[in-house]
Amino acid sequence: MRMEVHVHADIPILEGVSRKQIEQALAPWLEYLDADSLAEVKSLEAEEPGLRYDEKELMLLLCWTGEIGRSFHGALEAALENLGPYCYEAVEVDVTLYHDNGEQESRLLFVGPTAQAIHEAQRRCMIEDVSALLARQFDKDRVAEVLALVNGLFDREWKERAAQPVKPERAFETYTRPARKHLH
Repeated sequence: MRMEVHVHADIPILEGVSRKQIEQALAPWLEYLDADSLAEVKSLEAEEPGLRYDEKELMLLLCWTGEIGRSFHGALEAALENLGPYCYEAVEVDVTLYHDNGEQESRLLFVGPTAQAIHEAQRRCMIEDVSALLARQFDKDRVAEVLALVNGLFDREWKERAAQPVKPERAFETYTRPARKHLH
């Protein structure tokens, strides 16, 4: 069963990283799409650039919509894991699946140079999301109370990870974003 997906991210790349290195890192995704280079990857949406590496700005731009099958997620995750060491900083990669019944499912993947950088990017995203949600109802002081708790949870989680047996460091992480119902 095939479905449509949109992948979106602006990923800052380290100085000195070549287009060829980026393409080698993204090889699992490119192979899945049967493409030999970034330039060959076209989005289903004409106004989207697809996958583009801006060497002047040192930015990998992902804005691609395509039809996918079951093995897509593995290819994307492998590509992001390969890309991690080339990242200047950790950022989120927004993945939206469009189901035949009209529903959509969003996931955030995180890619970055280290597990700690990814953890901090996850913290930043959570703080932004919680702040935006709570600011609709509460004043700044009450929002700050909750944000202090969220920061504490992230600190505690990092300490617990550090206390566990050493696992290989991954250059990406994933979590599912809750679906938002659109009321009309």
